[in-house]
Amino acid sequence: MSTPHRAPGHGRVDRATTLSFTFDGTAYTGHPGDTLASALLAHGVHHVADSIKHGRPRGFLAAGAEEPNALVQIEVPFPEPMLTATTVELYDGLVARGLSGQGRLSTEPDTARYDTMHAHCDVLVVGAGPAGLAAALTAARSGARVIVVDELPEPGGSLLGAQELLDGAPATAWVDAVVAELGGLADVRILTRTTAFGHYDDGLVLALEKRTDHLGAAAPAHVSRQRIWRIRSRQVVYATGAYERPVAFDNNDRPGIMLAGSARTYLNRFGVLPGQRAVLFTTNDSAYPAALELADAGVEIAAVLDAREEVPEHWRTACAERGIGVRAGHVVTGTSGIERVTRAHVAAFRDGRLGERQGVDCDLLLVSGGWNPAVALFSQARGTLRYDAGIGAFVPDRAPDGVRTAGSAAGTFTLSGCLADGADAARQALSAIGGTGGTITLPTPSPLPDGAPTRVLWRVPSPQDAEDGSVQFVDLQRDATVADVLRATGAGLRSVEHVKRYTTIGTAHDQGRTSGVMTSGIVAEALGVDVADLGTMRLRPPALPVAFAALAGRNRGELFDPVRVTALHPWHVEQGALFEDVGQWKRPWYYPRPGETMEEAVLRECRAARTGVAMMDGSTLGKINVQGPDAGVLLDRLYTNLMSTLKVGRVRYGVMCGVDGMAIDDGTVIRVAEQEFLLTTTTGNAAKIFEWMEEWLQTEWPELRVHLTSVTEHWVTIPLVGPRSRDVLALVAPELDVDNDSFPFMSWKDTTVAGVEARVCRISFSGELAYEVNVPAWYGITVWKALVAAGDAFGLTTYGTETMHVLRAEKAYPIIGQDTDGTVTPQDLGMSWVVSKKKPDFVGKRSFTRVENQREDRKQLVGLLPVDEHVLLPEGAQIISTSEIPAPPVPMLGHVTSSYRSDALRRTFALALVRSGTRRIGETLYVPLDGRTVPVTVTEPVLFDKEGARRDG
Repeated sequence: MSTPHRAPGHGRVDRATTLSFTFDGTAYTGHPGDTLASALLAHGVHHVADSIKHGRPRGFLAAGAEEPNALVQIEVPFPEPMLTATTVELYDGLVARGLSGQGRLSTEPDTARYDTMHAHCDVLVVGAGPAGLAAALTAARSGARVIVVDELPEPGGSLLGAQELLDGAPATAWVDAVVAELGGLADVRILTRTTAFGHYDDGLVLALEKRTDHLGAAAPAHVSRQRIWRIRSRQVVYATGAYERPVAFDNNDRPGIMLAGSARTYLNRFGVLPGQRAVLFTTNDSAYPAALELADAGVEIAAVLDAREEVPEHWRTACAERGIGVRAGHVVTGTSGIERVTRAHVAAFRDGRLGERQGVDCDLLLVSGGWNPAVALFSQARGTLRYDAGIGAFVPDRAPDGVRTAGSAAGTFTLSGCLADGADAARQALSAIGGTGGTITLPTPSPLPDGAPTRVLWRVPSPQDAEDGSVQFVDLQRDATVADVLRATGAGLRSVEHVKRYTTIGTAHDQGRTSGVMTSGIVAEALGVDVADLGTMRLRPPALPVAFAALAGRNRGELFDPVRVTALHPWHVEQGALFEDVGQWKRPWYYPRPGETMEEAVLRECRAARTGVAMMDGSTLGKINVQGPDAGVLLDRLYTNLMSTLKVGRVRYGVMCGVDGMAIDDGTVIRVAEQEFLLTTTTGNAAKIFEWMEEWLQTEWPELRVHLTSVTEHWVTIPLVGPRSRDVLALVAPELDVDNDSFPFMSWKDTTVAGVEARVCRISFSGELAYEVNVPAWYGITVWKALVAAGDAFGLTTYGTETMHVLRAEKAYPIIGQDTDGTVTPQDLGMSWVVSKKKPDFVGKRSFTRVENQREDRKQLVGLLPVDEHVLLPEGAQIISTSEIPAPPVPMLGHVTSSYRSDALRRTFALALVRSGTRRIGETLYVPLDGRTVPVTVTEPVLFDKEGARRDG
């Protein structure tokens, strides 16, 4: 397949190898070294997608990461949306399509590998252009550990897209020599295809390396596709270059309108002629090399329009030698064309007024409004910016410790200046860490001709009678126009950050690289203020889009959210238990027998616990060992009730509250010894509570002599429940006196169970006579099987978490996180008794006196009995006061927190948080359900064995 827009003798692509790819259903060819954008342009394809809001045709504006238009969706080998065609390296078999601002996530699992690497260095150089390579070479020759990261497939930066000379030879020859020297040094690492995207505290820079994206289906399965580098550097040199800035004019969004520097890149790096007849519109000297090089490659330059009144003689002469007409003091006012630009409308522009318009036919319109230093990472490092009126851009001002900028990133736009800047930045970095820069002789660029200052021009006045700026696009990806900016300022917005949010400018994938500073300029003009005072948009990480898969790395699936199982898990599996996820744990949900439904199985398990004997695996309860002379003091400060008065051998229930007085967890505390306690937490809150306790201990009360240890997985915990539990325990623990007098409720004893040393607690979360048998995890399965065997004569039944929920809900034992929602105090749960009136203080105590926490209409825990005893209310269902659902907004009284079918009650029931709940006991309220309302009676929350007699057997 012919590619008529290739320039013979230009580019760095491998023309000896042909790659096949498909775009929007059409087959094309390209070469290794191409991007998807350059390969399409080689076939004359400019229109890649339509804009997101107005559906206008859009093409390639740029050649790199700053591209705002050319978003594509990769379909093969793996679907991936929202990639810029200018950064997608071409590979054989690539299938892609253009996107109108929105992509489609893959429905297939991503089988690629991602990983993370940690690295440390003395000097990190971000950017491998002339400034970056000079900095790296200077630092490396001093013996420093150096890391260089660059987003391109090979070092060289802007030199790859230009025809610059160094010491009379192509600049790329110097690049090759420097890279070869750096590659031979053991303490230097060069990371290509690697983009630094975030600068964080203490010299931490995150970078994304695309390791196999460019290989497509040929990528080795054992090599990670992308890698996140976490680089800790003593000094960072940002040589990140600059982005060319467009100018806003009417219909400046048509395909075929391109930044001048990008056209130069397409010619010299990719060997592509982006058009046959071009018009160049510039406000500065940098666009002239693009015009000359394109002309020399065979592109007809129809006109050069320079907004400045005076054009440097050198450039005027060079253009004249090639038959290029230069019009000083002229601008582009608009364009014509549909799928691609066909004409540029030009006019003289003096004193803010447009002269008579003329049309110039073209299929390529090149624009250069100046250059903006790439300061995103510098800004993330908390470096400050200042406005440089000479170039119309924001440049680095005050740098934080350990951070330097060099070259174009610092506002230096000459090649000689960039080289010197890079070497100087490296010497300063080395000096800051006590080193000295290595000897480096910088190459000499070709002499620069005399130039003229940049004319700062944000937009060309619209010559149309329509709304001014309605087709002058500022952010091409967001379809945001000058008119949108003026509408924002007209609405009273004065901050560029507010304008950003009002218009969405700068919020797309490119983060305003071509639109941010232009927006500041237009806003400043509209408000009549200085751009320097207005400032520019804040730049936040990540500087470029990063896939969540890359950030996750290997922390996916079980490596991200580990599946934890207890020591008894194999037995549960053998018995056919179904499991539910509780936190990270797999817990037996229920044990269905053949032909049983879940409801039938749970009712059977509940019946066994209430009438015979049953047991469950409670090993997942969080367990924290608290030791030290001040252990009791710490627990008194964290729990609402007193723990320091607890006697050795006894157990006490406790509640923890946040500083706002809301319950955050509950559990039991046993006193093991005078200076040792063992507390339990809810399964899902174990890590949270451990961290909570450590935070208070380490940051607020470091004087306390206490040590905390998580021992959750050290113990297997087996609740043995039911009227016959005492009989079963007696068979396996003959040395233990299990009668009420010898072993009272809320006490514990060390003993031997089934020949294993054990700690048995007299605790009940079911309201029945119950014991919790705790043994080291190594022996858990032995004791479990012994209990199963001993209980066989009594019809022992194993039960799961669903039955546990039914049993505890019948007794109104709350589960923090299910029967609470972060706005519930112990008093709201009907547990005022657990809040000590003796302690002078504890976490959350002061909040109990807040007016909000004293309101009589607070939501309180109550029971609900549906009038129709067969109706099972869905958890989360809202509660209203009327039998008919009123018109929105519907006043809600509360919601259902727990809802079950009870074997003991022979009906359904629920727990709920209801506003002024305790005062509503006996009332009938209503639950909207499936287009109707279900009447429910509000009751006391405890619905079974209100006296608590059953727990003593």
